[in-house]
Amino acid sequence: MLGKILSVLARKKTLTDESVEKSELARCLTIMDLTMLGVGSTLGLGVYVLAGSVAKTEAGPSVTISFLVAAIASAFAGICYAEFAARVPKAGSAYIYSYVCVGEFVAFVIGWNLILEYVIGTASVARGLSSYIDKLIDNVMQNKMKELMPMNIDFLSKYPDFFSFGVILLLTGILSIGVKESTILNNIFTAVNLLTVLTVIIAGALKCDISNWNIPKSKIPAEVADKAGEGGFMPFGVSGIMAGAAKCFYGFVGFDCVATTGEEAKNPQRSIPVAIVTSLIIIFLAYFGISTVLTMMWPYYDQDENAPLPHVFTQIGWPVIMWIVTVGAVFALCTSLLGAMFPLPRVLYAMANDGLLFRFLAKINPRTKTPVLATIISGLLAGIMATIFDLQQLIDMMSIGTLLAYTIVAICVLVLRYEDPAPVTFDYSSHDQGIRYDGRGTGITNTVLHSMKQLFNLSMIKYPSLLSSAITKWGIVLFSILAVGVCSIIIYAGEALNSRYLWAVVLIVIFLFLMLVILLIICRQPVSSIKLSFKVPLVPIVPGFSVFINVYLMLVLDKYTWIRFGVWLAIGFLIYVFYGLKNSEEAKLSKKGEENNEFHVHHGTFARRTRAESLQAKYGYKPSNTVADILRSTKL
Repeated sequence: MLGKILSVLARKKTLTDESVEKSELARCLTIMDLTMLGVGSTLGLGVYVLAGSVAKTEAGPSVTISFLVAAIASAFAGICYAEFAARVPKAGSAYIYSYVCVGEFVAFVIGWNLILEYVIGTASVARGLSSYIDKLIDNVMQNKMKELMPMNIDFLSKYPDFFSFGVILLLTGILSIGVKESTILNNIFTAVNLLTVLTVIIAGALKCDISNWNIPKSKIPAEVADKAGEGGFMPFGVSGIMAGAAKCFYGFVGFDCVATTGEEAKNPQRSIPVAIVTSLIIIFLAYFGISTVLTMMWPYYDQDENAPLPHVFTQIGWPVIMWIVTVGAVFALCTSLLGAMFPLPRVLYAMANDGLLFRFLAKINPRTKTPVLATIISGLLAGIMATIFDLQQLIDMMSIGTLLAYTIVAICVLVLRYEDPAPVTFDYSSHDQGIRYDGRGTGITNTVLHSMKQLFNLSMIKYPSLLSSAITKWGIVLFSILAVGVCSIIIYAGEALNSRYLWAVVLIVIFLFLMLVILLIICRQPVSSIKLSFKVPLVPIVPGFSVFINVYLMLVLDKYTWIRFGVWLAIGFLIYVFYGLKNSEEAKLSKKGEENNEFHVHHGTFARRTRAESLQAKYGYKPSNTVADILRSTKL
């Protein structure tokens, strides 16, 4: 019974050439469109707020290093996405990747969390845009709404933000018109955003003073000295850089929306990986440039946490540049809003198309070639969230789904890289005991000795087998558990480590050593020979580091975020149990396959169900064959 449940939860999506090519969505997006989509969805609140905020409270001038660390961590996740885009050119991003690789249940969890990420991402940017515009008109909207409709509930906003709701509805209409039309608008807004960033960097460079990177503690004003650290380039030390990097990491969240366009990109296997990598490079250069000129123009301890760029240009007496930056920020937030909402209906469409969510969400408008109903429902959901929650509450709820998706994608890269693309398992009767065949006709003595040799592949096997795949999967599981252990020690026993308590040092050294051994074991396994247009380099190190950093950032999140996450998951599980399990397309295909497959059990023949077509193609097997016939046909 348990085995049957597990097999249902682990059933994978089967992609054929026909299913990849056949799509109701319009294939019209170029590499430029996808790159601008990635840049536009990511380069928003972060570039206009994050640099000054992190510089003042976390890292000082070394915020530039914080952005570099965050960029490296994001790049690891980005190139993992890029490989999957090359493998699976379908709409749905991490959802479809995990469905093909890991199984249906994990895919549903990832898809459900992506919905949470994009809904909250859209709502938070809309709320940020509303607040930004409200500040320009002296908080007229906020004051009036607090007077007319105050909301005195702790976990909700202080007032309903109908402006945010209206902006999201307007955006919903634009996205419903057509993907090409909305992409053109995104390209225009992103171009204005990049011009604004370039203007800030060039203008700021003219007023840079290198001495602001080396302010001694004695020259820091007394009123802020207790919050300004030790002065210099790293006033808060290495720990400040890493704490800043944890915040800066969220400035890179959003590039994964490019991966949801698998059925709308003209050449997804090539264009999506190129667009992801290119957009991450552009985003990093923008963040690095802004944070450099910002901290060189004005002391880090006197930055404005909410609007650093207008504040600095006002302080140096350049009001024209200040207004250029303000207008550019509005365009940037509009672009981020478009980029945040763009992938949401695509994920809903992909899940509904697979039968895991309600079918009406998969309907495509024949004229606009977009999932209009899914787009409208997405807009309404995001609009309601933006209306009743404030910006900080939305940001707190946003990150966990993203990080979990990044982790699963990195794990999937490892699994697929070391998996036999077409394994066939032969389990023979008891008189063939001790012998197992790996699907390539190679005899393997099923002994503990051989298993130990296989751990480090001392036999120099060149092709993946069921055993080598199993070793890799168990290695990934153990690596992830150890990563949780190491991150927990760093986060919750940091003082013991700093004080060099023996138990803490010994524990983390053992855990790190075991993690390195596991990576070595995985590295020694034979890899899949499938050719792809893009592959993650330095496997398993890059995906392994991606898993580690994502686990660390998830464990840093507060308990209330985990509680909200648990509630959201509980709602999703109810939908999956009462609707998805019965209506899954893969469940229907599996049932049909069971009806069509014929299995014959004789003395000395197969004891496990296999596909007759696969055996016929690879081994000349026919239903009446015995083990002896098969051994002769494979010349073993």
